[in-house]
Amino acid sequence: MILSSPSGGGKTTIAQELLKRRIDLGYSVSCTTRSPRAGEIDGTDYFFLTPEEFQAARGRGEFAESADVHGHFYGTLKREVDLVLRSSRHVVMDIDVQGAKQFVEGYPDSVLIFILPPDGQVLLRRLEARGTEDPESMARRLKSAIKELRSVGLYHYVVLNADLDKAVEAVSEIIDAEGAKRARVSGLDKRIEGIVHDLERQLEHIQRSQS
Repeated sequence: MILSSPSGGGKTTIAQELLKRRIDLGYSVSCTTRSPRAGEIDGTDYFFLTPEEFQAARGRGEFAESADVHGHFYGTLKREVDLVLRSSRHVVMDIDVQGAKQFVEGYPDSVLIFILPPDGQVLLRRLEARGTEDPESMARRLKSAIKELRSVGLYHYVVLNADLDKAVEAVSEIIDAEGAKRARVSGLDKRIEGIVHDLERQLEHIQRSQS
């Protein structure tokens, strides 16, 4: 499951809340070449790499997707995605639009959810509240936000993030609905055949008793 939004849209916060509330989710830790923000831990929030390390991993084909975002490289490691999948959990990721486009090529069953801020002023306030953006950096983020908002047609779902709890609940409901789709139910055919077999045996018993 991929969550995307413009910077400040809340995709990372929603992903973190989902991971706290659901044991059937696992987080795929991404790589980045940007510096850690206050409180971020290497290997937990991101794998923080040098540009040279990132390019070397990209050259070895280790990324399911990678992109240059706001002057820094970001990427999702295939091994991290596969690690979560092997644990029989859903993978939740917060990545940008260009990364989502690449990712679905390798994982076509992905569910794409766009997190929409309530309006432009709220988005601006969230970015300004970080206190980490100089005018040049802010301009890059705003240009990217405009481009990303116009790519919403790529996504299967759109969730309005005006209230965090409601947005988290909406995404959680999407996970439940997607998990119940026929193609995603593990061992469905075998289970149905087992039920049919039991019913047919009982039907035969009734018919014999009536003959």
